[in-house]
Amino acid sequence: MDTITSRDGLLKRLTQSGGEGGVLRFLTCGSVDDGKSTLIGRLLYDSKLLFEDQINVLERDSKKHGTAGEDIDFALLLDGLEAEREQGITIDVAYRFFATEKRKFVVADTPGHEQYTRNMATGASTADVAVILIDARKGVLVQTLRHTYIARMMGIKNIVLAVNKMDLAGHSSARFHEIVGEYLKSAEGLGFDSIMPIPMSARFGDNVSHRSGAMTWYTGPTLIEHLEGLDIDSDLQTQPFRMPVQWVNRPNLNFRGYSGVIVSGTVRPGDSVVVAQSGITANIERIVTADGGLEVAYAGDSVTLVLDHEIDISRGDVLASAEQRPEVSDQFAAEILWMNEEELLPGRSYMLKIGTATTPATISALKHRIDINSYAKQPAKKLEMNGIGVCNVSTARPIAFDPYQDIRDMGAFILIDRFTNQTVGAGMIEFGLRRASNIHQHAMDVTKTQRSQIKSQKPAILWFTGLSGAGKSTIANLVERKLAEAGHHTYSLDGDNVRHGLNRDLGFTDVDRVENIRRIGEVGKLFVDAGLLVTCSFISPFKSERHMVRELVDEGEFIEVYISTPLEVCMQRDPKGLYKKAKAGEIKNFTGFDSPYEEPENPEINIDTSSIAVEEAADTVISMLRDRGLLG
Repeated sequence: MDTITSRDGLLKRLTQSGGEGGVLRFLTCGSVDDGKSTLIGRLLYDSKLLFEDQINVLERDSKKHGTAGEDIDFALLLDGLEAEREQGITIDVAYRFFATEKRKFVVADTPGHEQYTRNMATGASTADVAVILIDARKGVLVQTLRHTYIARMMGIKNIVLAVNKMDLAGHSSARFHEIVGEYLKSAEGLGFDSIMPIPMSARFGDNVSHRSGAMTWYTGPTLIEHLEGLDIDSDLQTQPFRMPVQWVNRPNLNFRGYSGVIVSGTVRPGDSVVVAQSGITANIERIVTADGGLEVAYAGDSVTLVLDHEIDISRGDVLASAEQRPEVSDQFAAEILWMNEEELLPGRSYMLKIGTATTPATISALKHRIDINSYAKQPAKKLEMNGIGVCNVSTARPIAFDPYQDIRDMGAFILIDRFTNQTVGAGMIEFGLRRASNIHQHAMDVTKTQRSQIKSQKPAILWFTGLSGAGKSTIANLVERKLAEAGHHTYSLDGDNVRHGLNRDLGFTDVDRVENIRRIGEVGKLFVDAGLLVTCSFISPFKSERHMVRELVDEGEFIEVYISTPLEVCMQRDPKGLYKKAKAGEIKNFTGFDSPYEEPENPEINIDTSSIAVEEAADTVISMLRDRGLLG
């Protein structure tokens, strides 16, 4: 038995070692307690890959942690974490290697619990086949459907429907066909190449490696027979050449190479390649590896490519076949699996990582979510944890990609929370939004610098944030008045005022609040480009959106003014009677009452109006503008 610690390294070694059927990667998935770990443990045991001391440990642990009575609990071979053994569940993905005379296998055991859906998606991302287990007593469950859909999302074309624990269902042929019929009806239209139903009892090995004497009515193959004979067309070598650049290798002045893993295709010295994002071409001069030069490199190889002349390449660029180029766009449609407790909100800014490239990105539209019970498309304004939806994604700069169904590594991406650095979503690109390629930035003769010089000032956004009643609009109004009296060019954007026009269609849900600030940020950016000092008075409760606006303008052009007046003071003031209405239940999603406010961590100015007069607060803001050289 060989536990995988380096997937790419093991797969490369397995491929080099040959084998009649090659290497097949599959995962087991399904709902809780369907017997996934038990099945893999049985496969390892039947393949005679366990040493005597391992069997002794397994027998001992079965008595301590097992759930199979006096029999061996094969699940313990996979559930290696102490927490897994104590709880009797699978938490993490466990990879194992085993082989038969006809084929080598890499198998992933994935969790069944809904909260570990992201782990299941991880296992599915590299699999050729999904073995979906169903407890014969329980039938098709919601998690069965979810894992089936995720398998389809991740590009898996072949399904084995393993109806397990048939011994507990009396080895009933009728029950088996009832479950198979229900499953096939639910999976209709998902586009799988094959779905192979097999009745089995993993605990006793029935129809796993050997035929069951208790289910003679079943005449199909055992699981192993089916997997041994399955024809998987996954040869990435026939795909166009793609290599995301991991780093520029420059050990000395006489050598410059571009290092990375080839994710598809082959490459040889003399081949013409293109930097996908810039369109600049060059020829391969040499292929360098730690073991020496190569005459040809294949998908999966880690190489350094030396070109025949120097061109501008950096980490995140993609080297591709000059004749078969990937798509390059800053907008595309993608299917997204959301993995975070905090919902996905359209308009919010995340970091998107695809290959070796990382760039800011926003979900510009959530087109629909998938009802996991029926696979129907439903309208939605947000995605909750473990939700699946089809979205339009907009990136800060164009990225190179291929549709996920064509080349997995070129179409898969993750979304990262900008503040916690946690992975919050996984996406599969479906196609580029080609309208983006028809839009170009038009160069204007009059620039922001010239507009600012005419006004004898430097532009900036003064972003006033804080709770309702804190004093944002009052201070911002006074700041603008003082600036105007001093001859400066200003404009004011106020939260209430813009909702009478620009944002009159928005409510106060989290989704609408995000869109509200996104629009204001874009308008504020235009005023900065016009050379103005623009005050923006908005509760803007989410730091993600405030950070998004900061990134829209140049360094030093966003000044966050946090009006940090305590909630109890704001509630006492209640100038618009909003807190009173919120208490009475007349207003929903009111910030500070039943909707959160995320305090700024490092604002340029912090003002508490419970301890400072409005006049002094305004003078403090203007003094900072003068100190920063913005007022000329």
